[in-house]
Amino acid sequence: MGIEKVEKPLSLKDELVKFVFKVYRSTKGAYPALEWVENKPSPDDFDGFRKVYEPFLRFRLGEEFDELYVLRDEEGRIIGVVALVYNLGGKDVWWVPEDIKNERTGFIEFFMVHPEYKGKGYGSELLEFAVERLRELGKDAYVITFPELEAYSYYKRKGFVKVMDYREFVVMKRA
Repeated sequence: MGIEKVEKPLSLKDELVKFVFKVYRSTKGAYPALEWVENKPSPDDFDGFRKVYEPFLRFRLGEEFDELYVLRDEEGRIIGVVALVYNLGGKDVWWVPEDIKNERTGFIEFFMVHPEYKGKGYGSELLEFAVERLRELGKDAYVITFPELEAYSYYKRKGFVKVMDYREFVVMKRA
């Protein structure tokens, strides 16, 4: 098992929709938040989830993420993912506050671990990999999350500090 860079992220779209649905189901629909959807699908409704999430994921894979990494188990199934966003110029990254948009800013995004593998250190491995990769690129590591999600306290435990509230989000930076 190792973290692998995905050279053609869109080629994994179908596999990733299924993976993300497992996370959505395990969080009882809390994550991903699907904040743009008025009537969120039930955590048991894969077809409803795919209908609203797949176009968003296609956009992120094709237009937004600068690098995508996956962690697979021995059978080749995805057990964790993380994306990096650091080329902010010319992108529609409305979720990034203007105050922190600069050449040193890098975001850890799309960070998830399969529910069956939580608590086994895979998230820490992926997160540290992402922080180190951004550092190699000369970027400061940021995350943007919702304050009510479990991720907020997780990032705090992992050395991220709150920089600001922005819209419905919290912006955090690795100290």
